[in-house]
Amino acid sequence: MQFLSSSVGRKVLMAVTGFFMLFFVTVHMLGNSTIFIGPAALNTYAEKLHSLGPLVWIFRGFMGLMLVVHVWFGILLTLENSAANPSKYAVSKKLKATFSSETMIWTGALLLSFLVYHLLQFTVRMTPDILPDAIANRPGDVYKMVVNSFRSTSISLIYVAAMITLFLHLSHGIQSIFQSVGCSNDKTLPVLTTLGKLISLLFLAGYSAIPVLILAGILTR
Repeated sequence: MQFLSSSVGRKVLMAVTGFFMLFFVTVHMLGNSTIFIGPAALNTYAEKLHSLGPLVWIFRGFMGLMLVVHVWFGILLTLENSAANPSKYAVSKKLKATFSSETMIWTGALLLSFLVYHLLQFTVRMTPDILPDAIANRPGDVYKMVVNSFRSTSISLIYVAAMITLFLHLSHGIQSIFQSVGCSNDKTLPVLTTLGKLISLLFLAGYSAIPVLILAGILTR
């Protein structure tokens, strides 16, 4: 318990939970990318996940736990940093802060809100854009469901905005993972920072391509 009460321990825990969520974001993007192969590929992927049954829910439960821990300790660390000599902290922070690092708590909050919306839309399937047959049959024609939803300009813009937010969050978050577990120094930090931005840019492009190409009429039935 002393480990969790220390700032270093909490940062390590943030890094570990952040790593698991980074892994999830990667796997999720790879799965979603089957849409570029065609309807059969995405629907087969969805059918495979659906057939795993309890294993999928165990994985979801584990990732949910990782998310709760990450959010909780992220809030605690933010409050502790703000309370620890605010004026001195603000000055020292400005010397080496970036927009991504300064807005981590806010981009995190926006991503959490988007996650709730995303789950309501494509997992629970209760948003107005979801077709009735997608509610009655699971997993059903996932390709048709996704294309129908992203034909809406507002929905596509929400997703692109969320991916820009993810880019900002991970631009700082990825290098913070290495820094928090002691794998970063003055020589490797610039490399890890650049690597974090490149990986974040890959996520931005990979995820945003789906709503953009559907809205442009390139991905369609």
